[in-house]
Amino acid sequence: YHMGRELFRLADRHGKDYCLGPTHEEMVTDLVAAQSNLSYKQLPLRLYQVTRKFRDEPKPRFGLLRSREFYMKDMYTFDASEEAAHCTYGLVCDAYCRVFKALGLRFVQVQADTGSIGGTMSHEFQLPADIGEDRLAVCPAGHFAANMEMISTEQTACPTCGEPLTLTRGIEVGHTFYLGTKYSSVLNAYFYSAENKLRLAEMGCYGLGVTRILAAAIEVLSTEDSIRWPSLIAPYQVCFIPPKKGSKEEKGAPLMERLYEDLAEAAPQLAGDLVLDDRTQLTIGKRLKDANKLGYPYVIIAGKRVCDDPPAFEVWSQNAGEVMFLTREGVIELLSKVQVP
Repeated sequence: YHMGRELFRLADRHGKDYCLGPTHEEMVTDLVAAQSNLSYKQLPLRLYQVTRKFRDEPKPRFGLLRSREFYMKDMYTFDASEEAAHCTYGLVCDAYCRVFKALGLRFVQVQADTGSIGGTMSHEFQLPADIGEDRLAVCPAGHFAANMEMISTEQTACPTCGEPLTLTRGIEVGHTFYLGTKYSSVLNAYFYSAENKLRLAEMGCYGLGVTRILAAAIEVLSTEDSIRWPSLIAPYQVCFIPPKKGSKEEKGAPLMERLYEDLAEAAPQLAGDLVLDDRTQLTIGKRLKDANKLGYPYVIIAGKRVCDDPPAFEVWSQNAGEVMFLTREGVIELLSKVQVP
């Protein structure tokens, strides 16, 4: 009932009440509580899933940023002591930081309200963005960051260094909670200690918004006319655009096809990440616009300079906002360095 009106409620044909899961602390804790004779030797337990969640948002908006159905990676941890639970909390926060760094997204970890989930400590992972719903107060030197819900309006300076706090907005993409025994005490999630005594498990819960990260990444990286994905989650890495059929540059088409094959061989990690747009009845400009809408990190065009000696390909590095003219060898050298998951 702490979820309030965001809890999706429904009744079946027999009049029985149900709800759609907004989060799963109770279910997972009940699952662990059902394991009789759980020993401290089996802890820590770190149980995670990637699944759909449902929340009856009052005003679904911003596309996938705030929707009533979404995908989340959530994890529930069970430790033998408060100290061990705090250690787990730190490990998960570090892992989340590495995720966002690997994606190349600028983020800030801020102190946050525990809200309806509860617990005694909570942090949000926020992507700074003007469209963001959350208001944040951040120390420019990196000593302190908090959701404005956590601080008084009178607090304008960093409590560590005294520098004025910078106010910004952010999109929440991850959340961590230290729960203590809030759920284990209610649902009887016990374990046997080294002294063979029953003890309540210390818990934490953690979430990464999978669909939220996709939408937020587009929001913070893209331009008005071009989607830009973090390279690690781009649907494809490279799009090849050969010349239009019947154009002066058409003799460069075989060079483009050979480059496609040579790159696939030279960079096997890109296998399955290369797209050849063979709609040669369309102009290069039309296909480049389509490529911009799909968000390929690299677009390679056989344009006018493909007729030069040596032939040069037009290479758009979309995330860097750069256009280069490279020989076949130059293209292969550049793209061989691209890392994909």
